[in-house]
Amino acid sequence: MLDAGRPNRSSTGRVTLEVVEYRGWKNNLRLSNGQAEIIVTLDVGPRVISYRLLGGFNVMKNYDAMMGGTGEPEWQIRGGHRFWLAPEDLTRTYYPDNRPVAYEPLGLSAARFTPPPELEYGVQKQMELHLAAQGSAVDVRLKVTNIGNQPTELAPWGPTVLAPGGLEIIPLPPKRNHPGHVRNAKSPADFGPNQELILWPYFDFTDTRWTFGSRYLFLRQDVTRGPTKIGLAHRMGWVAYLNSGTLFVKRFDYREGAVYPDWGTRYQTFSNEDMLEMETVGELVTLEPGQSAELVETWELYGDVPPVHTETDVDRIILPLLKQSRA
Repeated sequence: MLDAGRPNRSSTGRVTLEVVEYRGWKNNLRLSNGQAEIIVTLDVGPRVISYRLLGGFNVMKNYDAMMGGTGEPEWQIRGGHRFWLAPEDLTRTYYPDNRPVAYEPLGLSAARFTPPPELEYGVQKQMELHLAAQGSAVDVRLKVTNIGNQPTELAPWGPTVLAPGGLEIIPLPPKRNHPGHVRNAKSPADFGPNQELILWPYFDFTDTRWTFGSRYLFLRQDVTRGPTKIGLAHRMGWVAYLNSGTLFVKRFDYREGAVYPDWGTRYQTFSNEDMLEMETVGELVTLEPGQSAELVETWELYGDVPPVHTETDVDRIILPLLKQSRA
């Protein structure tokens, strides 16, 4: 294992791993394949603090006043992608991840990041990133292990803090007609719900940042507006954020029968005047000592994407990109 203070550069295949400076931090791991790059802090975190197409726009929010800082006694948002634990509380969730991080290359194009153990809460976190040899796809794996001597209930949680000024796109389940007469129904499920929407106390249906369509939800980040948040079970497999011509996509699964925190939310999204946050939440489990839980998702970037204003625009512009990447 390599510690954060030891400069290291390795190039294997088309992906390079290199320790670089970034915005005041001396030690950050840069993974690049010549088409996309990702930068992860090693002096604190870990935080995925930059993700972009080469020469393109960094989709991650960076809080300028928090760049380059280390050793702070309180948790810092900083920006980018982080590893939290749900359900949210006032202690364990806000553990100050402000110390150096060890990293270990994994094969040809991946790395594992291990922060110091959180001894107060008996947990050890790890983040793994695997950058594809071509294109922009990044597989993200968050793993938490109970290193204490008592059972603990938790869910791995992956909030991604994105730069302001963009539009979030959340697909909705397909609509279906009411069966009408009972003889038209194949089962009681034909009369039942097929989607869940959870609202936080500061959500407001009159908030003009939101558009509730028939096929998609839109959330526009607005630098003049404060907090808003919703959660969904979300079985559709993807969400996206379009900003400055760059489309950021998260893909993740949903397991029927699983218990998710916050009234069953697999996906949550939050926005305020600074940023927009896309948050995946893993299954809520009780870990015995030595047991682990994981959260897995995949990211993608697309450049030169035209503006999207309507659901028809999503069907015409966004869906072909997503289908192409899965071809």
